[in-house]
Amino acid sequence: MAKKILYVQTSGPDAPERLYPPFVLANTARAMGLEATVYFLGKGILAVRKGEPQKIQLGDFPPLKDVIDQAIAAGVQVMICSQSAKLWGTEASPDDFEQPSKIVGAATLNDLALEYDAVLTF
Repeated sequence: MAKKILYVQTSGPDAPERLYPPFVLANTARAMGLEATVYFLGKGILAVRKGEPQKIQLGDFPPLKDVIDQAIAAGVQVMICSQSAKLWGTEASPDDFEQPSKIVGAATLNDLALEYDAVLTF
């Protein structure tokens, strides 16, 4: 069974320097044969609302949308906290977010943290 790494993204579009690392690291984890999931919580969900990643670009890096697409193509899972979505005024519908994203409850984060081999927070 492959090792698993969970990346918890709590930073939003106002901190673009914190949005790239989870996807770069998750993509690298997949290249190493590891399972990788990025879980968006709190303000982090604002960075993956439909249309938002295309607006975010930092330095010489490509737009965040391109980095996300590359990670997803490599098999990285993206999860969105439904309670955080409601906190920021969305209905927590998959249509509100970049796809593929899975809308999950708060208990999912606790379950993942207990199940995964490593948890990193951004």
